[in-house]
This record gives sequence, C-alpha cells and structure tokens, in this order.
Amino acid sequence: QVQLVESGGGLVQAGGSLRLSCAASGRTFSRYAMGWFRQAPGKEREFVAVIGWSGGSTYYADSVKGRFTISRDNAKNTVYLQMNSLKPEDTAVYYCAGGLKSYRASYYYLAGEYDYWGQGTQVTVSS
Repeated sequence: QVQLVESGGGLVQAGGSLRLSCAASGRTFSRYAMGWFRQAPGKEREFVAVIGWSGGSTYYADSVKGRFTISRDNAKNTVYLQMNSLKPEDTAVYYCAGGLKSYRASYYYLAGEYDYWGQGTQVTVSS
C-alpha cells in the first residue's frame, strides 16, 4: 500500500512559479511510475505529467510542456512538480497518483490506471 500527501499549492500571479511535492509512504514507492493530474471546477481530471520509476522517463501534457518539470527523489519517497510561467488556465486541484503497473505504462495518461491518489492541493493563478 502507498499513501500520498501533496503540498505546495497556493495562490500565485500569472507568470509566477510553484513547486508541488508529493510525499509517499510505503516501501514500494520506488517501484512505481508516478503521475500528476489536475481537475478544474466543472471539468474532468486531466493528465499533467508522469515520471518512470527510475526518473529516466518523463511525459507531459501538451498544455504544460516546456513550463512544468516532474522529478522524483526515491531516497525521500517524494515526487515533485515544478511549475513555471503559470497561466490562469492552470488553476485546478492538483493530484499526485501512483501505482501505474509497468505492463500498462503506455496508458499513463489515464487516471483509471493509477491505484493510489493523494487528497489534492489547490493551485490558483490570478491574471
């Protein structure tokens, strides 16, 4: 079992930066790819970024590519999302996700493929 706790959200002006953290409990953290998703009011949860178990592979949604960076520190059981050049349309609750099975890795963009979720952290970008 893995428990995930996000932190680092807040209110920021457009063009600003935030760094989200996701602390995981459980000794199996390093076995899983980890992802970030977000959900804006009235919208479905959408994929933001994913990182492989070793940190060697990363993929991003087109909407955040070049602005967001996902990373992980397996020694600290933590995954990060560095968000730069934030836009008002980035406003959402951001969720950390884990438990993507290796044989389903090609479906990394689907929320249903992840077994573990954090409680979410609010990110609000003002114009």
